[in-house]
Amino acid sequence: MIVNHPTIHEAHRLLLKRELSSTELTRAILERINQVEPKVHALVTITDELALKQAREADRLLASGETSPLTGIPVAVKDNICTRGTRTTCSSRMLENFVPPYDATVAEKLNDAGAVIIGKANMDEFAMGSSTEHSAFFPTRNPWDLSRVPGGSSGGPATAVASGEALYALGSDTGGSIRQPAGFCSVVGLKPTYGRVSRYGLVAFASSLDQIGPLTQDVTDCALVLNAIAGYDSRDSTSVPYPVPDYTQSLKADLSGLRVGVPGDYFVKGMQTEVEAAIQAAINKLEELGAEVDREVSLPHTPYALAAYYIIAPSEASANLARYDGVKYGFSSQDAGSMFEAMEKTRQFGFGDEVKRRIMLGTYALSAGYYDAYYLKAQKVRTLIRQEFDRAFERFDALITPTSPTVPFKIGEKIDDPLQMYLSDVCTLPVNIAGLPAISIPAGFAGGLPIGMQIISKPFAEETILKIAYAYEQATEWHKRRAEI
Repeated sequence: MIVNHPTIHEAHRLLLKRELSSTELTRAILERINQVEPKVHALVTITDELALKQAREADRLLASGETSPLTGIPVAVKDNICTRGTRTTCSSRMLENFVPPYDATVAEKLNDAGAVIIGKANMDEFAMGSSTEHSAFFPTRNPWDLSRVPGGSSGGPATAVASGEALYALGSDTGGSIRQPAGFCSVVGLKPTYGRVSRYGLVAFASSLDQIGPLTQDVTDCALVLNAIAGYDSRDSTSVPYPVPDYTQSLKADLSGLRVGVPGDYFVKGMQTEVEAAIQAAINKLEELGAEVDREVSLPHTPYALAAYYIIAPSEASANLARYDGVKYGFSSQDAGSMFEAMEKTRQFGFGDEVKRRIMLGTYALSAGYYDAYYLKAQKVRTLIRQEFDRAFERFDALITPTSPTVPFKIGEKIDDPLQMYLSDVCTLPVNIAGLPAISIPAGFAGGLPIGMQIISKPFAEETILKIAYAYEQATEWHKRRAEI
């Protein structure tokens, strides 16, 4: 019995009842990939042999009773998360043939849970972008409208889930790279608190901002995946040794007594009226469910977050990407007369335009004479933004905002206008600057295109945002809609 677009918990129930085997489910997913992948281009690498091998092992585990909720369930993994023996390209020519000799911690956790990895998902090169048009290989297309972007940089993982190529996916989020594509593709995307999920084995973009998280079809699945990947890891110096609760225990439909703030600063100039109307309707629904809503909240430093982010993130990228010099691994230009010329050509031809743009921005911001004027000032703004959130969470359990100020835009519409592309993340990147947890959930459609609602809470309050997300989801029908491809 193969259910169309099953959730993790639906498939798990069928697997336990022996009405479905992991091998059957995996073959059905691989068949689905064959059908839709030529249209959406969500996957850089399809690991069909590995998936079937893992599915057979999962069936053995299921037969012996050694199961977890993820045992035998097909997953797509963003292509900046290291997977031993399977190439990890970061959708860049620089790492086009790189095969990691080790697994990222989250990949280890998936393997320990008996997951079935069906492939590595496309992304903006080195996670730098908001549309997945900056992949060195091909742009990914939004399954709701193939002429539009799926968001970025986790556009491949979001599209894989929305189009039925995987039951869930792992992405990374540096300034909105899980939540914005989740909003654009009408799936659930969670960015955990910084330090909640190990970054070991995640190819670094901006180390003080990056965080791995799940993209799923509903909130229950999101809680199940977070249960599996969260936790302390001694190999990640930024990992926090807090106990991991069972996040599924927070999934309750009653919001009585919860205090919710709506910061007007996130309803930015130029926001589409349909997006604002959908979010206001969603807030009304939360009020009906028992939440106490305050619509007069102000976070006055929010307008400075975009500028601070585009100093901090490129500066860290400049340092992290210095390792790609053509000597140790990755692409290496052989057409050079000296070591320095080889290094220059390696970076010239190995990196795409957006990556080079951000490296130059970051290198400039860190250079002598400009460090204090740019990087240091951006870090001070970061502190002010974090303090502002701290004060807000003394009054509120959560904040509600749009995930994006617009519905998905056309492919090519913003590719030549970096500033307009950067503005796509204006609602999401303050969360990364402050290291907070946030989730995007489906909250409506405008002209057939998805709209996402973002729920933000204080550090390590994932249970709170999952509770609010679940209550809203159960009271609406948006999460039940599926893209027809």
